[in-house]
Order: sequence, then structure tokens, then C-alpha cells
Amino acid sequence: MSQYHTPVLLEESVGLLGIDPAGTYVDLTFGGGGHSRRILQQLGPQGRLYGFDQDRDAQANRPDDGRFHFVESNFRFLRGALRLRGVREVDGILADLGVSSHHFDAVERGFSFRGDAPLDMRMNQRGKLTAAGVVNDYSAEELTRLLGDWGEVETPWKVANCLVRARAAARIETTAQLVDAVVPCTPKRDAPKFLTKLFQALRIEVNGEMEALRMALEQSYKVLRPGGRLVVISYHSLEDRLVKNFLRSGNFSGQVEKDFFGRAEAPFEVLTRKAVTPSAEELERNPRSRSARLRAGVKVGTEKEANR
Repeated sequence: MSQYHTPVLLEESVGLLGIDPAGTYVDLTFGGGGHSRRILQQLGPQGRLYGFDQDRDAQANRPDDGRFHFVESNFRFLRGALRLRGVREVDGILADLGVSSHHFDAVERGFSFRGDAPLDMRMNQRGKLTAAGVVNDYSAEELTRLLGDWGEVETPWKVANCLVRARAAARIETTAQLVDAVVPCTPKRDAPKFLTKLFQALRIEVNGEMEALRMALEQSYKVLRPGGRLVVISYHSLEDRLVKNFLRSGNFSGQVEKDFFGRAEAPFEVLTRKAVTPSAEELERNPRSRSARLRAGVKVGTEKEANR
């Protein structure tokens, strides 16, 4: 395997899948293939694994294994992509969200504020919207919205106005130009944290990450067989909140619905009452895993629901 990405919470996440050697599984975020390879180690000859990734760079990491099927697609199209391949239900789904080490290390992709590169941030390089397009073409109101919602920036309107003033003088085309443009708004004491939030907000907007996650979670429930498992690793509070609420209630507000008799109708039996986090040993080995939060659940329901 290449150094595309170091798998996070590898043993914990694959362990929570409860692998059936003859089962069918999905890795929604194939990336460097670390999680997929561990799943394949536990599958028997009849087992199958489908690995999703919209980034063509990830294809170089495909294992030479007849049980593995690479799906070049955003995971928001999970259900349709599987049906095209004759798969209606699966035994487990794993997602390691966020940005891979490859994206940060490939400076030319524009995901990092360290260095200078085109302001791109597309995970799918065939997509039309880039971070430069967002920064230069969005209105001040739109920039304020995404900086507040996706970056959780404390004063998003100030940063948005800062960008609008800077782009009026010259179009912002590179990561270094973006960093320079927000210097007047950057806190002196914690600039890296501020820039991380700024770049996160732009990346989420460019890739439609939150909507894709909502779609993938909803489709996961429909694709999983009763007793199937959903395992998700998230890296910031926006993702973790969606995952936690969905596992708890089947919706994104976290409001548990009740039946006629007032009994809670839970779609999953939650396996992780508290999110699993990396051990001290893993943090030392892979500091980028620091913000990882792992949650998992077992689908409850009927066979009829699984095949809707």
C-alpha cells in the first residue's frame, strides 16, 4: 500500500463491523486502502468488498483481489452504485470521513494553508467548483454563511468582508494569496486554528461534504440488512453530530420518534455510547488522528424495510 493515507482506528473500526467471512461489505472512503485490506483479511472466498472513492488518485491503491470491487463514485450515490452491480443489501458499511493525508501532502491540490498552490480543494478533480470559485465569486452573504456553518468561524462576517475587499484589488487564485488576504482578520495568538477553520469551510463547500454525508447515511440504512453494521469515523463536530444523531434516531435532529404506544422507534442499536477515540500509542504514531471520533450501530428492522 502507498503512503496515501494512514488508516485511523483500524482495529477498532474493523472490529466493530463484526465481519462475517461470507458477507458483503462497503468501504465508503477507500483512499489508501488500509481499512479495505484489513476487511479482506477477514473475508473468506465468498466474501465481497466494494470500495468507493471519487478521487482517481486512489485507484493506484486497489488491491489485486478478486473479492474487491472499486467504485469510482462519491459515496452519496451508494445505493444506486451498488444496485448497478447487482447488490441490494450488505452486511456492513465503514466510512473514514474527512481528508486523507494524501490530500494534505499533495500541496498542488490546495487543501493545505502551508505552502503555495492553486486554490483548488476538489476531491473529485472532474468537478467544476473550486475553492478559488467560492472565494472570488460568492457574495459576502454566501461567504458569511459557509464560514459560520462549515468552519464555525467566530466572526464569519468580518472574514467574508475581508475576502471581498481583497478580491476587489486582485483575484485570489492561490492558497498563499488566500492566507495573505485574511491577514487583517487572522488572530495573532492562534493563526493555525483560524486558518484550519477557513480551509475546512471552503473544502466542505467545494465538495458538498455535509449533504453527501446526509445522503450516504440515509442510504446506508436502506442498504444494510437487518443486523448489518454501520461504522463511521469523523473528524470534526459537524460530521460527528450528524452521525451521532442518525444512529440514535434515524434523522439528523436527534429527535427520537415514538410509536402509537409511546415506545421509542430506534433504527439502530448503538454500539458506542461514547465515541471511540485514538489511543496514546496511535496519537504518537499518527498525530493527524487526534480529532478522530468513531461511532457504530447495528441496524434493527425488518427484511421488508431493508429492501425498500
